[in-house]
Amino acid sequence: MDQEDRLAVFLDYENLALGARDHLGGLKFDFRPISDALAERGRVIARRAYADWSYFDEDRRMLTRSHVELIEIPQRMGYRRKNAADIKMAVDAIELAFERDYIATFVMCTGDSDFTPLVHKLRELNKRVIGVGVEQSTSALLPPACDEFLYYDRLEGVEAPAPNVESRPRRTLMPVPEPAEPSGATDADQDAAPSGDLDELAVRVAQTVSGLQRSSSGEVNASTLKRTLLRKDPTFSEADYGFRAFGELLQHLSERNVLELAEGPAKGDPEISLPELGDREEAFGLLRSILADLPETQVALSGLKNKLRKVRPEFSEKKLGYRSFLQFCKAAATTGAVQLTWDPEAGDYLLTSTDEG
Repeated sequence: MDQEDRLAVFLDYENLALGARDHLGGLKFDFRPISDALAERGRVIARRAYADWSYFDEDRRMLTRSHVELIEIPQRMGYRRKNAADIKMAVDAIELAFERDYIATFVMCTGDSDFTPLVHKLRELNKRVIGVGVEQSTSALLPPACDEFLYYDRLEGVEAPAPNVESRPRRTLMPVPEPAEPSGATDADQDAAPSGDLDELAVRVAQTVSGLQRSSSGEVNASTLKRTLLRKDPTFSEADYGFRAFGELLQHLSERNVLELAEGPAKGDPEISLPELGDREEAFGLLRSILADLPETQVALSGLKNKLRKVRPEFSEKKLGYRSFLQFCKAAATTGAVQLTWDPEAGDYLLTSTDEG
């Protein structure tokens, strides 16, 4: 038990309840999906919810059954004390952070950007912060500030009305314009659409593994990779891509030859590496073929590496002995695989494939 993370949960109840009602088709907020998700992350030892409970009288019993302490913030007659609950919640969180040093993780259940400074301060105090909020009512400022952010409407057990579920956009790691749908697209083609998102995910994972290999002398484990992906995107979840567990995602990428898995020091935490790309001639040929397939006659160096990784996510010039992608391209030009010229007007190198056929 000493190795378990201790969690303290704080609920900005009005923000969550109204967010679920207004953006999830009138869905009644339920704490149980949050409780279940947190049970997988550690031992919850404090649960507090803040609101004027005269407005949420029916919710008291649900929260009490889940052992949530209800903090009453009454509103004065004639006007709303909008920030009273927020201030009390922030003060209690900071007080607990100083008084209970064994609490490693603070769970802030809100989508309000006003809590962003609190999140920053908790992280300064060496606390891990998990955010929870309704997706459409969560400020864009809050998730990046957290170590991990869970969207309430994506948690297991939350069943929003069908129209809202169907209209919710599919998750991607970064905004990517959707390609135009071919005129002859069938239902089967539409079912296969997530592969585009998986391609973006494969590139991100391969780049992350490559960076970890460069920055650490040891092997990269699955747990380290997951933590790093969450640092890059706190809203990342393998479930958004159709995988039940992170290990299932890794196995999928291994089968696609994006990663190589080996038994790690701990059970269920495999070591991860990038597969060997092959000799330099093969890499130069790959670069030449990509240039030949692009519509432009001359292709700028900037952005070219991303195009290459979309075709071969595991590509890394470092594994071939080059310090930078420019050095790799200069070596390819030396062998005659490509032509490399400096364009002073563009302020960039331009590459041309030598494959005319």
